[in-house]
Amino acid sequence: MSGLKFLVMTACVAVGVSAHAAGPGQARPDFGKREFDANCAVCHGLSAKGNGPIVEMLRQSPPDITQLSRLNGGIFPIERVYRTIEGGDVKAHGPRDMPVWGQDYRIQAADYYMDVPYDPEAYVRTRILALVEYISRLQQK
Repeated sequence: MSGLKFLVMTACVAVGVSAHAAGPGQARPDFGKREFDANCAVCHGLSAKGNGPIVEMLRQSPPDITQLSRLNGGIFPIERVYRTIEGGDVKAHGPRDMPVWGQDYRIQAADYYMDVPYDPEAYVRTRILALVEYISRLQQK
């Protein structure tokens, strides 16, 4: 199975599980928005247009991530966005303002689960896919 197909299937399962988790009459938790607000909005801004509160402190202005699909011929670049968040596009010893969230999520999982058996890659993948799905909803036509 190709990487992109696997990512799409995993995202669909994650969204389905989160939809099922909310009971009747309850608002479904938006895990992707929660991840974005907690980790991305400080640089990208709540509007995701690159206007976060610490933008003046960064070497480069963060991109307007509401335009990713438009800049990619109308197709949301799911795999590229996933790799960027996870840290797969990091150049060795090169400068990078954006944190490597995959590594941060692995550390958080180890702190949370401690001695309980868990799958760190599933934990990381679920959080990143929720975030990628949310970013895909932010795309402007």
